[in-house]
Amino acid sequence: MALEKLRNYWEQALVPIVKSLSKFSPATITWVALPIGILGGLAIFTASEDSLGASMLFGGGLLIAIAMILDGLDGPVARATGRVTRWGDYLDHTFDRLLDAAWIICIAGSVFVDDLILGLSAAWLTLLGSYMGTQAQAVAGTRNYRGFSRADRTILSIVAIFAMGFMLYMGESSWGTFPAPFDHISINPLSLVVFISAIGGLWTFLIRFIQAREKIQQIDRENPLPQNNSQEE
Repeated sequence: MALEKLRNYWEQALVPIVKSLSKFSPATITWVALPIGILGGLAIFTASEDSLGASMLFGGGLLIAIAMILDGLDGPVARATGRVTRWGDYLDHTFDRLLDAAWIICIAGSVFVDDLILGLSAAWLTLLGSYMGTQAQAVAGTRNYRGFSRADRTILSIVAIFAMGFMLYMGESSWGTFPAPFDHISINPLSLVVFISAIGGLWTFLIRFIQAREKIQQIDRENPLPQNNSQEE
C-alpha cells in the first residue's frame, strides 16, 4: 500500500523512458516481462548456499527487478500512445498473478527455505488478496489497492534476495530456526519474506473484502439490481 501511493510520482519519472518505448506495442512489453520474471524466479530456486549461489541470487534479483520495471511501463506506454485496450489490461493482470505466485513458490522451494507447502500456501493467500482487488473492480467499478500491495511485496522480495546474497558472501546462511511447527525452516531474509507474504496476503484479503462489502452494499442501496418477481404457473 505504501508504494502504491507513489504510483503517480513513479509514472512522472518514467516519462523519458516511456517516450523512448512508444514505438513498441504495450502488449510486447508485457510479454517480454513474463520470461524475464520467470528466469529470475528460477535463478532463486536453483541457487546454492555458496558464492555461486550468491551470484545467482544477485542475478535473479536483478531479473525480477527488470520484470517489475517493464510491468510498470506497459500501462504508461499504452496511455501515452493512445493504445489502451481491455485485452492489454487483462493480459497485464494475468501475468502479474503468474509472476506473483512463481516468485513466492521459487523462493520457498529454494534451499534457503525448502518448504514448497509453505510457498504454495503463501502464493494462494497472495492470490486471494489480489483477487479481492480485481473482483471489487469488476463488481463495484473501482480498483481496491488497500492492504499489502504487489509493489510492496515485490520490493520487499528483491531486498530480501539481495540481502541473502550478501549473507552468503559473508559466510552466513541463517540466524537460527523458527519455533515449532516451523522449526525445520531457517530464519533468513528469504524465509521471512515468504511468511510476510502469507500474512500480508491474508490481511489484504480481509481488509479488501470488508471495504468491498461496504462499497457494494452502498451501490445496492442507491441503485438496486432489477428483480424478477414473476412466478411460473
